[in-house]
Amino acid sequence: MLTDKVCIVTGAGRGIGRATAQEMARRGAKVVAAGVSDENGEETVRLIEADGGEAAYVHCDVREEAQIEALMEATLERFGGIDVLHNNAGTHETYFTDHALLEELPTDIWTRVIEVNLRGPWLTTKHAIPHLRRSKRGPNIINCGSTGGLLGFSPGSAYCPSKAGVIHLTRLTAIEVAPEIRCNSYCPGSTDTPMVERYLEAAEDREATERGMAATHLIPRMAEPVEIANLVCFLASDEASFITGANYIADAGALAWRGSHV
Repeated sequence: MLTDKVCIVTGAGRGIGRATAQEMARRGAKVVAAGVSDENGEETVRLIEADGGEAAYVHCDVREEAQIEALMEATLERFGGIDVLHNNAGTHETYFTDHALLEELPTDIWTRVIEVNLRGPWLTTKHAIPHLRRSKRGPNIINCGSTGGLLGFSPGSAYCPSKAGVIHLTRLTAIEVAPEIRCNSYCPGSTDTPMVERYLEAAEDREATERGMAATHLIPRMAEPVEIANLVCFLASDEASFITGANYIADAGALAWRGSHV
């Protein structure tokens, strides 16, 4: 359970972020849903409140340090503290350009992916740590990595390095904030989210692409966002009190499958 824990979720307007915010609230947490789409973020809060939970929305672009500072202050003002930070905000922008390969990728897109996926978690973690240190309710940080950060795939010349960096940032953070604060990461496989839907819509052959994604999973389908959210909630809870510096893989065996076909 997450009873009375104050949890910040970045990128909470849709997909895994929304599912995590909802599931945290169902388990008793007070949730601050942060994001750049006010419409989506406010809808997340409405869904939580309709389910009997407590939540607030704060506009926050994780590329902007001042907005991150404002996120922390708004959370303190509303709920009086911070117990959990879920760094979920991310972008796959390299998939949605006509020049996605490394030698063709525009520099501004590479920079934007790194700023959102890696610099963003670093900044939110930096500004959350002083408040997490004051928590008496098992403070911890959970970072969203990717199987692309472990193995790599093309086109992913910005995305994969950014997620590899998140995994290493997690380990470094765990070392520096121990023993007061725990820090872990997770790597989801293909998940049925609006971001993946956009990727499928851009594919030349949607059905073949979708079949190919599912075929790499030993459980031959994409994950539902709540299945990933359940893992995040476990890591955020006191049930994971002896776990820090770890990276959990929730990919239906995709990495195992790829390893067996080398």
